Amino acid sequence: MTEFSKSTSIEPQAFASLALSPQIVRAVQEKNYTAPTPIQSAVIPGVLKGRDVWACAHTGSGKTAAFALPLLQRHSEAGRARPRRVRSLILVPTRELAAQIGASIESYARYLPDAIKVAVVFGGVSINPQMMALRGSADVVVATPGRLLDLVEHNALSLQSVATLVLDEADRLLDLGFADELAKVLSLLPERRQNLLFSATFPPAVNALAEILLRDPLRVDVPSTPATVPDIDQRAIQVDAPRRTQLLLRLIREYSWTRVLVFVATKYSTEHVAEKLRRAGIKAAAIHGELSQGARTRALADFKAQELQVLVATDLAARGIDIMSLPAVVNYDLPRSTDDYVHRIGRTGRAGQSGVAVSFVSAGTESHFRLIEKRHRMTLPREIVPGFEPVQTTAPIASSPGATNGGIKGKRKSKKDKLREQGLK
Repeated sequence: MTEFSKSTSIEPQAFASLALSPQIVRAVQEKNYTAPTPIQSAVIPGVLKGRDVWACAHTGSGKTAAFALPLLQRHSEAGRARPRRVRSLILVPTRELAAQIGASIESYARYLPDAIKVAVVFGGVSINPQMMALRGSADVVVATPGRLLDLVEHNALSLQSVATLVLDEADRLLDLGFADELAKVLSLLPERRQNLLFSATFPPAVNALAEILLRDPLRVDVPSTPATVPDIDQRAIQVDAPRRTQLLLRLIREYSWTRVLVFVATKYSTEHVAEKLRRAGIKAAAIHGELSQGARTRALADFKAQELQVLVATDLAARGIDIMSLPAVVNYDLPRSTDDYVHRIGRTGRAGQSGVAVSFVSAGTESHFRLIEKRHRMTLPREIVPGFEPVQTTAPIASSPGATNGGIKGKRKSKKDKLREQGLK
């Protein structure tokens, strides 16, 4: 059994006190980071000392900076290798998260004297531009596992010089079926390296991975306190499934939500719901794995710029959406996994702001929502909106491609089929 050494006291401090260079401190200050978050205060010193790290990191905790800033500090101290070679590898489950992390690292590194080359690679797009971008190698590679292995097979990059491996959202990496690809990647890395593992949950598969991967790790569990718990008003509204879109429209207008992230179960539902909202005069767009990367990027950019009021997304497509001022999240369909409930609602109530998370609960999904409540040790009162009183008392039988009960029952595609559809393999 691995012995974990835990961080004990985590006190707020300035970034300059964490042994980061003035150039890095200047970059984070320009991003309006006033002080390190608890996970940053705990992880950054450990990474700088070369420790392996296993951190509990939920959405909005500031984990990207927790591993990126010390990695850049070490790159800066070591100087640029000639010829350039990959020294830091960051593995993530989705393309959006890869793009987000890559952009963050580039912004943190903007004032370093030696330019840091960051390569972001993922599936679902042509491999040729990524191979071109890797000419001359890179200092930092952010990748999804399947595309990384494709590039290695094409001799587009070598992993023999990787000094630090970061697994971000390790629970999602394993849950999405990347275990085999991850094992292949690990076999290509140098045996002596630093390993950083970040995970929001700790299912058996993640614990087993930590046993194999980590050596005398610094375990960082940042306790929730009144100052760190997101201010999220969680609501459960009873409604018949066919009336969810009309209820969504009612809530958007009644509460004047400037932006709403709506979670649905399928690609078909994203397009169907978004189209109904557009017909009602709401600026809405769908985002799912079958969209081109360009279309997904444009939809996210428009949503962040408040040119879209509503973004309708599947769980996979929504990974990596990081918006500091998101007033509301709506579970149009309940998440299949009870753990995903926290990932979803954590998109609102960030950076000290308040938010609301609404879940639509029908007769067919009531039992599943009770499982969600049990898993997260909470009980939410069921609300009924006047004019939307439910009349169904049993689960309806799905009779069309868009008829769902929250993605909970019925025949499920294999994980590999889902990954192929999402362009992640």
